[in-house]
Amino acid sequence: MNDELTYMEQEEEWDRETVLDPAWERQQKKTFTAWCNSHLRRMNVQIDDLEEDFKNGLRLILLLEVISGEKLPKPEKGNLRFHKISNVNKALEFIERKGVKLVSIGAEEIVDGNLKMTLGMIWTIILRFAIQDISVEEKSAKDGLLLWCQRRTQPYKNVNIRNFHSSWKDGLGFCALIHRHRPELIDYHSLKKDDPYHNLNTAFEVAEKYLDIPKMLDPDEIVNSAKPDERSIMTYVSSYYHAFSGAQQAETAASRICKVLGVNQENERLMDEYEALASDLLEWIKRKKPWLEDRTLNEDTLPAAQGKMDEFRSYRRGEKPPKIEAKGRLETNFNTLQTRLRLNNRPAFMPTEGKMISDINNAWRGLESAERGFEEWLLSEMRRLERLDHLAKKFRLKCEIHEDWSGGKVEMLQELDYKSLSLHEIKALRRKHEAFQSDLAAHQDRVEQIAAIAQELNDLEYPQIAQVNSRCQAICDQWDTLGAMTLKRTQALDDIEKVLDRIDKLHLEFAIKAAPFYNWMDGAREDLGDMFIVHSVDEIQELMDAHESFKKTLPDAQSEYEAIVQLANEVIQIGNQYDIKSALQNPYTALKVQVATEGETNGIEDDSKDITGKWADLNNLVPERDEALNRETYKQQSHEQLRLQFAKKANVIGPWISKQMEAITAVTMSGSGTLEDQHHYMQQYDQAVNQFKPNIDELEVVSQRVQEAMIFENPHTEFTMETIRVGWEQLLTAIQRNISEISNQILTRDSKGITEEQLKEFRASFQHFDKNHTLKLEPFEFRCCLMSLGYAVKEEDKSQDPEFNRIMAICDPNGAGYITFQAFLDFVTSEVTDTDTAEQVMSSFKVLAGNKAYITADELRRELPPDQAEYCIARMAQYTGDDAVPGALDYMSFSTALYGESDL
Repeated sequence: MNDELTYMEQEEEWDRETVLDPAWERQQKKTFTAWCNSHLRRMNVQIDDLEEDFKNGLRLILLLEVISGEKLPKPEKGNLRFHKISNVNKALEFIERKGVKLVSIGAEEIVDGNLKMTLGMIWTIILRFAIQDISVEEKSAKDGLLLWCQRRTQPYKNVNIRNFHSSWKDGLGFCALIHRHRPELIDYHSLKKDDPYHNLNTAFEVAEKYLDIPKMLDPDEIVNSAKPDERSIMTYVSSYYHAFSGAQQAETAASRICKVLGVNQENERLMDEYEALASDLLEWIKRKKPWLEDRTLNEDTLPAAQGKMDEFRSYRRGEKPPKIEAKGRLETNFNTLQTRLRLNNRPAFMPTEGKMISDINNAWRGLESAERGFEEWLLSEMRRLERLDHLAKKFRLKCEIHEDWSGGKVEMLQELDYKSLSLHEIKALRRKHEAFQSDLAAHQDRVEQIAAIAQELNDLEYPQIAQVNSRCQAICDQWDTLGAMTLKRTQALDDIEKVLDRIDKLHLEFAIKAAPFYNWMDGAREDLGDMFIVHSVDEIQELMDAHESFKKTLPDAQSEYEAIVQLANEVIQIGNQYDIKSALQNPYTALKVQVATEGETNGIEDDSKDITGKWADLNNLVPERDEALNRETYKQQSHEQLRLQFAKKANVIGPWISKQMEAITAVTMSGSGTLEDQHHYMQQYDQAVNQFKPNIDELEVVSQRVQEAMIFENPHTEFTMETIRVGWEQLLTAIQRNISEISNQILTRDSKGITEEQLKEFRASFQHFDKNHTLKLEPFEFRCCLMSLGYAVKEEDKSQDPEFNRIMAICDPNGAGYITFQAFLDFVTSEVTDTDTAEQVMSSFKVLAGNKAYITADELRRELPPDQAEYCIARMAQYTGDDAVPGALDYMSFSTALYGESDL
């Protein structure tokens, strides 16, 4: 400022020693008069003659009040000379108080109408109030104004501004300044350097019409003067500077508002996208859970259960994976949005009720719980149905055998043939009945087995249980009847036996030996033909061992068979020897053997009682049983290979997933390297995991083959396909979450301007108090962490510490009871950086509104891009102040709403 005043003093002293050029004097008088009127018109006042209109000092005082914005001492009302001198002195004293030294300019000269002194005084005022405050690149006043003109006209090749006289004669300098700031007002490229009158008139008319700058210069005087008046041109050009500097200020304000509104619009877009993603995911879960919770089959059959399992596999492999990706993308978008809001000093985003991340996670856990329950139920149902099918076949087989044996037994026990028989016949009948009793006792175990199978079918809810129960009840009722009738017949035969005592011992011995052997053969045939179901090599080996043990008993059975045949042969021999034809009929048993006597065989009417044929059948069943057991052994060995194949892959994949999880945790906890390094490491892990995905797919294929083979247990591994899936999904989620968190930390570091060393210090402080490595601090741990960083919090209970309560409200706005590392980082970085505030945005709107307390829609559309102007108009409330005009909008409440201090 001292340099500027020195410049002004030197110029004034030189002027007083030099005669003012008449042309310059005319130019200055016209220019200075127009300049004064450009300010006085605000008070509806105008001057016509500088010498006359400033003599009484009244308009001079008014001019100074307008351009300075200050109130001068009240002027004298009289019209005498001393009144005028007093008024002019008040004006000159005010100028000197502003730091301007007036040289040789006195009140008497102004009152006397001295034009040169009056022009000098006006020039001093112009220098002080219009030119002195101009500052461009550390240059001010005249040099600053000249530099501003040079910078603004630099792109125009035919304009070269070196001074404030000759450089402006062709008029292109004025046109270039207007075109640079308002290109729509002048077609600059149509102007010609050799047509100065047109150029000057164009610039002066456009400036007066569109920029509110009055005509202060005469084109004739500029063109025809060898050196136009410098002061006149400086005065006129300064009006351009002030007109365009206001536009630049408005442009800056508009730019700030556009930036803030752009951030807000993007945040709203992210919020809408989050709401849509959350709604879609929750709706999908809502649709799927009832299906997974349904515990019914269309048909209670094994094929229906297998069809349900195929449908579940299709859901698990085709429908669910895209939803897992959508869930991960939802969490990433939510974290990114919250980070953007914190970095831009906006309130945290609160999703619609029921759509919080915790709500999504709860719903997802419910879905996975339903999946596990559904799969466990379905596998259990398949085991049950398989067991039912096996038991039903076994039940029918045993019933058929029993019904075949019991056929005609009731009728036999009801016969009264013993009343007309002789003693020998009675004894034979008695022995026959004893053999039947032995046979009846031997069948007791089979009836109990039938009842036990029926009970198990009831317990397993066999669909055709009514038929089973009816058939079982009929057999049990018949068995009770047979027992009662047997006891009754025994009593009758005992009574007759006291009279009749003749018995055929050979027939009796045959009957006694043949009946148990026959029953043993029935049991053996039943065992050899018995169906079996096994699930391991050990189980089939047990059956093989049992069969081998049975085959070891065959030699003894062969001896028993030969003994029975020998008894039959002896009967035939005795009959033939004594010519007793009835000897072939054994009165004690219906069992027979085929024996040859002189080329003939004894005829057997009932093949079912043929011991010889049954023994032959029994020997034929042994190799058939061998073949069946061998086939099942091969099947179980194949199943064992599948178990080993699955275990081999699972025992590699399971530890690999655990190792990757440990590595990711180590990178997160160590904090080694830069954030970019950590981000690069995480991306490498993500790539490695994606490359490992084919191993998971191969294991899925093996798992499907295991399930299709009805293999339910695997002792070779602790891993199941379900545990592998859960570990895999947790690994993918952990990688994506860490990438998102590191990206947010990079965004925080770059936007806040903090260094890598600061980030490491913050992370080290947080981890020091995070003893459990959970990336969360309890309130007490958080208090200690703040104290270690130098924050003025107390060691007492937090309820007695307002500063700690304030920090907790910032870091834990939802009252979760713990502080995450991201919330801690946002807080400590916000303490060392600065962001836009509601007050800054409010000040920017005030500039666009011309210092008014409200703004209009037209002003917003003029200063802001169309989309952001309409955004503001749609959301701004009506201004209701006393100075409101129609359509006035309240930009103050809108600014506070942008930062969450009021409702938008």
